Amino acid sequence: MKLTVLGCGTSEGVPLLIHPNDGLDLNNSKNWRTRSSIHVEIEDLHIQVDVGPDFRGQCLANKITKMDAVFLTHGHADHILGMDDLRRFCTVLGKPLPVYGNQDTLQRVREVFPYAVAETPAAPGYPCFGLIEMPSQLKLPQCTIQSVVLPHGPCKVLGFVFTESVSGKKIAYYCDCKQVTQDAFRLAKNADVVILDGLRPHSHESHMTLAEAIDVATELNAKQSFITHMSFFIDYKKHSQSMPPHIHLAYDGLVVNL
Repeated sequence: MKLTVLGCGTSEGVPLLIHPNDGLDLNNSKNWRTRSSIHVEIEDLHIQVDVGPDFRGQCLANKITKMDAVFLTHGHADHILGMDDLRRFCTVLGKPLPVYGNQDTLQRVREVFPYAVAETPAAPGYPCFGLIEMPSQLKLPQCTIQSVVLPHGPCKVLGFVFTESVSGKKIAYYCDCKQVTQDAFRLAKNADVVILDGLRPHSHESHMTLAEAIDVATELNAKQSFITHMSFFIDYKKHSQSMPPHIHLAYDGLVVNL
């Protein structure tokens, strides 16, 4: 089981455009953050979670060459606007690429990429998606994938928990959320890896702060926890110095092998 953090930045990316990004050491590559997404490999199964506008570059940087399914947390622009770049994976797969999400997210995909929602590509080389409403539990030969609703302002976000069939090892991905619900706690408790939204040190109406994410990670008691969807207010070296053991800031290109 392999986890790759393709991006761990907030919706605008880091560093912020046309902004001094005060307090952020831009000489540290771990402070350069593309939009948040992960890639999970379980045996021969390759799963992509979210496909933001930086997706093509993320695939090249991390040598992502296979895609069996896409799981979308929600339909905000920073999580779906790279989906046209799935076209090569669709071509290689030779059939519609399964895309899982909740009803609102799938409707957003239909609206933004109407030419890609079909049984066959609209033209050679075009993307082709098979949209599937995500159940609470999806059993595959390689793993079980569970979903849970997380609050994110007026938007309902899906958190995902991946459990490998052979080993029972578990990864929980809770990105873009103001809090982790009781159901989400139950699913992720004592996981091997937990990845949590932690936007910035000060409060935000629809994201957890860094301190809130650390509190949740501590209670979840995963073997390893990582903070993602971070803004320019979080400097990797500075804020890492005050992190508890086993709780870390993610960075683009982070790989965790289980």
